[in-house]
Amino acid sequence: MSISKKVKTYLDKSSWIRKMFEEGIKLKKIYGEDKVYDLSLGNPDLPPPPKVRETLKKFAEDYRPELHRYMPNAGFPFVREVIAEKVKKEYEIDISSQEVILTCGAAGALNVIFKSLLNPGEEVVFPSPFFVEYFFYSENHQGIPKPIPTKSDFSLDFDELEKGITEKTKVVLINSPNNPTGQIYTEEEIKELAELLYQKSKKYNSTIYLVSDEPYRNLVFEDEKVPSIFKYYSNSIVAYSFSKELSLAGERIGFIAVSPEIKNKNELIDALILCNRILGFVNAPALAQRIVAECINEKVDVETYKRRRDILVEIIKKAGLNLVVPKGGFFAFPEVPIDDVEFCNLLKEEKILAVPGRGFGLSNHIRLSFCVDEKVIKGMEEGFIRASKRAMELKNV
Repeated sequence: MSISKKVKTYLDKSSWIRKMFEEGIKLKKIYGEDKVYDLSLGNPDLPPPPKVRETLKKFAEDYRPELHRYMPNAGFPFVREVIAEKVKKEYEIDISSQEVILTCGAAGALNVIFKSLLNPGEEVVFPSPFFVEYFFYSENHQGIPKPIPTKSDFSLDFDELEKGITEKTKVVLINSPNNPTGQIYTEEEIKELAELLYQKSKKYNSTIYLVSDEPYRNLVFEDEKVPSIFKYYSNSIVAYSFSKELSLAGERIGFIAVSPEIKNKNELIDALILCNRILGFVNAPALAQRIVAECINEKVDVETYKRRRDILVEIIKKAGLNLVVPKGGFFAFPEVPIDDVEFCNLLKEEKILAVPGRGFGLSNHIRLSFCVDEKVIKGMEEGFIRASKRAMELKNV
């Protein structure tokens, strides 16, 4: 075998989204773009806010070499200042720029955090269903990924968490709003989780870090709010991305925010900055940092995503499937009556692409993206209802 055994297993585990993407390319070539309904990817399709476009144009016209040189590994100091002000306001905490580190998106942030914290064999605990990359990110840094089941409404199951957090646990990782379910952990859940982590840390005489992955924090519906983990737990770290709220996914820009009260803060921040460098990110892109600094209060039209969600939810309900309505993010995660891979194959016969739930740790569900054009969601309605009806007939055979 020419590639590593571990990477071979990763290719197998991560193949569901990739397979659906490749199937979409094939089907579009055969039937045409407008005849295929691809709801498999979470790639934001709305244009960036107008100010982002204006800022990009301004920087393109004002080309000076010094704007594009290396900077401190933690990012431009003035950008860290701007982001610290954002964090103060949104997370209700008195944080300084020294506790903010610019990263290549939330994915870069998580890898930097895990590289800084994990010793071989230490556990990263996270609720299931989960973003599939969490397995890979944990194992990248010799950690042990440990999914923990949630309740039927995808809220935290504290009985399962109590059993799942052990003397080997170093990180508890949450994602709210969640990919793939769209659920938001409530203020009460965050308070209870903090209390549990304090108890477990005391019991095992260890430091358990709470890490919150928040690329969808500002993409929520019906005036929902994502609680601040910093308010309830001192050993907290946030991994953040501007990909969704500014529709800049390809620019790979995000940040790490560290609680001012975290244990061994200065040593940890030094480690995070060093790992930003030694993992090869070195620093977040200079141009993206400057754009973010000028557009920190901008946001895409969230109402467009809400409207698309509502259309998709109505179709799912018409099809007779059970669904916990997503409160934020890009995805719906309905339960299906037969094996999730079989159901996705029925959808594929209708030229509809979805991702089996097993790719996110929970079979008999599928993930559907609503960050696609309304015409795509509306266009798949009849085929989706037909496929669901066939699935129910197969179940009853």
